[in-house]
Amino acid sequence: QVQLVESGGGLVQPGGSLRLSCVASGFTFSDYVMNWYRQAPGKERELVAVSYVDTTTGYTESAKGRFTISRDNAKNTVYLEMNSLKPDDTAVYYCSARRRISIYWGQGTQVTVSS
Repeated sequence: QVQLVESGGGLVQPGGSLRLSCVASGFTFSDYVMNWYRQAPGKERELVAVSYVDTTTGYTESAKGRFTISRDNAKNTVYLEMNSLKPDDTAVYYCSARRRISIYWGQGTQVTVSS
């Protein structure tokens, strides 16, 4: 059974940091592109960062310079380190795993940036 379980969300002040984790099971983690998405209230889900199978990474403009995605294939885990957080970063953050036509999603973890 495929599972993606996110953790690490919470309430943080503007300028603060959080580290999200996503633990995967039920598939060969190292064969999958791992992504972090987010969805703010009233907005569409948007891609934040990508970790490719060869461990190269990609970021959207909103994440560049502030967020870092990394993966540990031995632990079947992908991380999202978020620094200099802004209120606009408030959203539910989801990890997903993608390979060819297969895509899996986690249940999401809430990140709230507020003073």
